[in-house]
Amino acid sequence: MKYLIGSDHGGYKLKEAIKQHFKKNNLKLVDVGPKNYDPEDDFNDYAKKLVKNLKKDKGILICGTGQGMTIQANRYKGVICSLSWNVNSAKHSKEHLNANVIALPSTLSKKKAIEIINTWKNSKFIQKQKYKRRLEKLDET
Repeated sequence: MKYLIGSDHGGYKLKEAIKQHFKKNNLKLVDVGPKNYDPEDDFNDYAKKLVKNLKKDKGILICGTGQGMTIQANRYKGVICSLSWNVNSAKHSKEHLNANVIALPSTLSKKKAIEIINTWKNSKFIQKQKYKRRLEKLDET
């Protein structure tokens, strides 16, 4: 499994720390940007870039609160992005929603962010009819 990661200026520092963790553990991670810290970076640009390159991969987005990234990513068909601020929200996002992207607030510590990502990565979608039914309703707009 390959993962894509992107942030705005607010999430840049945490993104770089997460990249180190992935590299250390020989996990595939593609950085969609930004490549350098720039206070003019907007969350919209990197959320769009990540979801447009997602294919069958998974994505991690980071901004100040995680909310902007979540809202922008969810505007794209086939993307289920969940704001995850703790392990319970991350686990639920995969088990009940089959989220293929998570958004993290930049206020998390590196340790907490890695714990949340690992929980999300290792959780499995629960194949109950009620969850499938609910996911199908997401495309009814």
